[in-house]
Amino acid sequence: MDNYKFILSGGGTGGHIYPAIAIANELKKRYPNAEFLFVGAKDRMEMEKVPEAGYKIEGLWITGLQRKLTLKNLMFPFKLISSLLRARKIVSQFKPNAVIGTGGFASGPLLKIASGRKVPCLLQEQNSYAGVTNKLLKDAVAKICVAYDGMEKFFPAHKIVKTGNPVREDLIALTGNKKEALSFFELQENKQTLVVLGGSLGARRINKLIEKKIGFFKEAGLQIIWQCGKLYFEEYKKYNSDTVKVMAFINKMNYAYASADVIISRAGAGSVSELSIVGKPVVFIPSPNVAEDHQTKNAMALVNNNAAILVKEKDLDADFDTVFSGLIASKEKQEEISKNIKNMALPNATKDIVDQIEILLKK
Repeated sequence: MDNYKFILSGGGTGGHIYPAIAIANELKKRYPNAEFLFVGAKDRMEMEKVPEAGYKIEGLWITGLQRKLTLKNLMFPFKLISSLLRARKIVSQFKPNAVIGTGGFASGPLLKIASGRKVPCLLQEQNSYAGVTNKLLKDAVAKICVAYDGMEKFFPAHKIVKTGNPVREDLIALTGNKKEALSFFELQENKQTLVVLGGSLGARRINKLIEKKIGFFKEAGLQIIWQCGKLYFEEYKKYNSDTVKVMAFINKMNYAYASADVIISRAGAGSVSELSIVGKPVVFIPSPNVAEDHQTKNAMALVNNNAAILVKEKDLDADFDTVFSGLIASKEKQEEISKNIKNMALPNATKDIVDQIEILLKK
């Protein structure tokens, strides 16, 4: 039988949406006649990104609880009841053979209802610190695919399978020719290249750091590919030059990675997984404005294995120059970090997750 029906639920951020799409694409390869339905939160980015990837999506009226007492919190019980009723209707009508949750508020009501109907459910947790929704669902699901060791503190050990996080297929087959990549960005072959990644929207603190350090990087003989994010492009495009390439968004990420000698990046789960596969030395500057400071915890999983460098935002002024100069000056250190970060990569994550879904289908 390959006319299975799958519901995938997750969203709110790209970190939850893109893994769900990658899993759906792999399932589609194995079961060309399968039917797919995504369930997300109304008004969040999944309502746009999932149809762009060619899949149908239904939206639930759900948001998370705010930390402060707000009107949104007063609405939460009504939204939760509405979402549970809507999820019940979706599961009854679609009749899925399996349900996959990748985190985010919408996956809560949907997996709760589906598991209550004895539909096999699988969770995929991207971070080293489990999200609230996934922690609440741990008893309801059959399997939990994780990307880090030590997740027994959040989930039942017998349900955990370490698979890694799904990443874009073009990265796994990263065959970027460095010469060709540098030529694409109109950069020189005889200089070291720094690639700066603040995410698609950008990261204000990283952008401010790069702006302040342009002279410092120049003195170190570096050229820069700087993804400042679409929110900040107008502010920073004035720094474009022969040695500094400022971009709102990098479409050819394989070229950016092939060009890089050193990378500065946030430490979202997807970025950490991608950069492990890329295998270049990375300085992580985690965002402190995320739940449970999980970006720092993601980065520390690599730092503890001498596979990356971490500088906290609050320490940038005091520590950045010393830490960065030490990395740029030492080819040995760069090679050591590259080797160690590559050893932490899990490039078969998507296939391994779908293998687990197949096991559930056969039970």
